[in-house]
Amino acid sequence: MPSQQSQQSQVSRTPARRRQRSTRLAVAVALLALGAVLVIGALASSSAGLTAVAAVVAVLAGAAATRITHSELMQARRDAARDRAVQAQEYRALTERRTAESAAFAADMRRKINEREEAIDVLERALSNAQKNAAEQTLKRGQEARRADAAERGRDEAERGRDDAEGRAAEAIVIVAELEAELDVLRAELDSLRAAAARRNHKSA
Repeated sequence: MPSQQSQQSQVSRTPARRRQRSTRLAVAVALLALGAVLVIGALASSSAGLTAVAAVVAVLAGAAATRITHSELMQARRDAARDRAVQAQEYRALTERRTAESAAFAADMRRKINEREEAIDVLERALSNAQKNAAEQTLKRGQEARRADAAERGRDEAERGRDDAEGRAAEAIVIVAELEAELDVLRAELDSLRAAAARRNHKSA
């Protein structure tokens, strides 16, 4: 805002300066023209006194025109120096503002970079823990798989042992039944023999 106001005031002063310069230069040119006209008129009249007066007036008009031109030149130099000083101040203020903006931008970028680095560090630690946990879980799963395989093999062996035991028990039951049948036959034969012996003893008595 200050730079814009100064630019507006500088723009508003420029036409006034130009009008003043044009007026002063016009006055200087008019004085020179007046002196030239007087000299030419005096020479045309061939009057020594009038020529002398015209010469003096021409010299004074030339001196006044030179003075006006010199003062205008010095004023133009002062105005140019003032404008350059104002422009330099505006550039310095603009440079300071841009420097502050650059510093703020750099600080913001450093803050964002630090935040990203911290987030990356956290993610890397989380990833390392997750990888470690995955490795442990994989190891445990392998151990459980081996235990399950061992248990399955043990179960298969137990089932085979049970089948064998059931087969042996069935064979033993069959053998017991056969032995009981043979025992019944032998008992029947023994009873027949005893009955025959008793009948024989009874007849012999």
